[in-house]
Amino acid sequence: MLYFSLWGRRIAMPTKPWTSLLQFSDGLFPAGAYAHSFGLEWYVQAGIVSDAASLEALLRSYLEASVAPTDARTLLRVWTAATEEDMDRCLRLDAMVDALKPAEELRNASRQMGRQTLRTANTILDHPLVRNFYGKVEECQTPGHHPVAMGLVGAALAWETKEMISAYLYSSSAALVNAALRLFPLGQLAGQRILWNLQPLFEHLSADLMENCEEELWSFTPALEIAAMRHSTLDARLFRS
Repeated sequence: MLYFSLWGRRIAMPTKPWTSLLQFSDGLFPAGAYAHSFGLEWYVQAGIVSDAASLEALLRSYLEASVAPTDARTLLRVWTAATEEDMDRCLRLDAMVDALKPAEELRNASRQMGRQTLRTANTILDHPLVRNFYGKVEECQTPGHHPVAMGLVGAALAWETKEMISAYLYSSSAALVNAALRLFPLGQLAGQRILWNLQPLFEHLSADLMENCEEELWSFTPALEIAAMRHSTLDARLFRS
């Protein structure tokens, strides 16, 4: 239990929604993000990203032009649809995300992470909507993208929406920082400084999404998509293509 003080009284708060959000957003969660570089490996081999400054610049563009307007907005909309038990809307959003990821590497990474998230959630939760949606993914009726899976789980576990969005933005950034640590001599301290520097952006993007959640989904990261497509042509690869 967490406790807070209200007018001198000690009030208990249930921690399950918050701690479950931490679990599903953690780098140790078996969604498989560690196996993907999301185009970063090509950037590193091309010499475009080689230090903390260039990595942070890439992350800011990635968050502002892809993760927030596509994945995080989908996450919020799926949470709403799942809370209303609207399966058809969840399926439509899943199809929209699939169409907004033209690079096969990025599309497949999101699908694989979503499937793994749903598999784990279906194992540890007893929720009919998660079970139903996971069944449709297993039967290849819907792709099962990662933000869709997280939105379904978030509704099942009653996550607070702004905290859920912020956690998703953070975990997306941490996945790329973790990849960078294995691709060039960045250093743990520099990696943590980048994530610290990005915190105001997480707050800004989360607030904007909460205020403008009904805006259309969009993405504009052509350079990153081209980098992801070129990744499979590298002579040596550390990450999945």
